[in-house]
Amino acid sequence: MKFPPRFTLTATTLDAPNAHELALFYRDLLGWPILKAEPDWVEIAPPDGGAGLSFQTERLFTPPRWPSTRSGQQMMMHLDIEVNDLASAVERALALGATVADFQPQDDVRVLCDPAGHPFCLFVRTDASA
Repeated sequence: MKFPPRFTLTATTLDAPNAHELALFYRDLLGWPILKAEPDWVEIAPPDGGAGLSFQTERLFTPPRWPSTRSGQQMMMHLDIEVNDLASAVERALALGATVADFQPQDDVRVLCDPAGHPFCLFVRTDASA
């Protein structure tokens, strides 16, 4: 009997004009250590294991637009990051170089953009979102 291959998600990779700069932003935001750093590639991951984030330098990088438009680079994915206090988490992200997106689709979620322009969401888990 042939068994199906095993698949394990190890990371999500974000392109950026400078992999190291974006990796430092997420390292400081999430508190995850850098596991690997090469000239155009950086990996970070939670210290207790699990899927991490990787960053690669893409010299032709075009930041996505939020919300999407037909004429601009559309967002193809975004990160959802659970926090325990939305206001202080937004304040911390802004201090690290994030910006608040102009369009906010929900009152209980904050859409921000990292220094390279990738949108990400901060939210507090509630019984309804469990």
